[in-house]
Amino acid sequence: MSEPIRADLDAIPLYVPGKAAPDALKLSSNEVPYGPLPGVVDAITATATEVHRYPDLAATALTQRLSERLAVGPERIATGTGSVALIGHLMQALASPGSEVVYSWRSFEAYPIAATVAGLTSVQVPNAPDHRHDLHAMAKAVGPDTRAIVVCSPNNPTGPVATADELDELFDSVPESVLIVIDEAYREFVTDPASPDALERYGDRPNAVVFRTFSKAWGLAGLRVGYMVASPEVAAAVRKCVIPFAVNVAAQSAALAALDAEEEMRRRVALVVAERERTIAAAREIMPGIPDSQANFFWLPLAGGAVDFAAHCQRLGILVRPFAGDGVRVTFGRPEDNDRMLEALRSFSPTNES
Repeated sequence: MSEPIRADLDAIPLYVPGKAAPDALKLSSNEVPYGPLPGVVDAITATATEVHRYPDLAATALTQRLSERLAVGPERIATGTGSVALIGHLMQALASPGSEVVYSWRSFEAYPIAATVAGLTSVQVPNAPDHRHDLHAMAKAVGPDTRAIVVCSPNNPTGPVATADELDELFDSVPESVLIVIDEAYREFVTDPASPDALERYGDRPNAVVFRTFSKAWGLAGLRVGYMVASPEVAAAVRKCVIPFAVNVAAQSAALAALDAEEEMRRRVALVVAERERTIAAAREIMPGIPDSQANFFWLPLAGGAVDFAAHCQRLGILVRPFAGDGVRVTFGRPEDNDRMLEALRSFSPTNES
């Protein structure tokens, strides 16, 4: 009898979340440290009497609200359990025998997992030496079997953005049959004017796909709700792949409440951005080569010292996210949290770690 499980799944690395531990300072998962936005807890509580009913399959109220906010037709929007799930559903919709997806590496670790599960072949293009996407090289990696190019901007875990000039060149250099997928999970934190709002700049292009999430700036990581904007044809195909009733009733209500609190979200984002500028400047005095970040985290290019540094931080009661052999991603917390992390960086000596 043959084995029922696909053999190629053995090669897929498990997704590794940021660590959590009681009483530890968690700077490992890119969460905003200020708690739920006003109105969110009340909205979640109000759904308690509805949990015996299925949620709205189409997330109609949320989709309509996003349609109005983004000035796009509701037929162009797909919702799901975070943008990461929608990325997987898009790859399922694209997959056919021999088809490929191009993305930068290192980038979001869910991309190779989603590609392999969907049956796509990954074509990984190394980041540039400054830890940015090399979009010119990514365009050159497109072949006859390429179905999509994924651009993570800001890039998780390294932090830099793709510029408008770079993205313009990418769109102009690949055929419209290749989707250009722009993952903007951290868009609300971007202040660099060179980085475009992908939906505003490329939303009229038939091969543009934009992902966003409520998990980061909107503070709903625990509820899992995100959305995708694409052409009506692509959005319809992705909706066919989404598990029915994926976005639960509490998540839909909470997302609507969060949108009502946009002013407070922007205030909190401004606090993160201020800490980003202060903390990166201080960290560069300790360790050179830290790239710019437009997200709510930054990258320590520690290479072979990444795991040792994470262990050093954990001994000090701080949790960060190491990527063995490459570097460490550190989420910005409150000022006192960032000061603790900076002290950990100052006290780290690879030769003394065991």
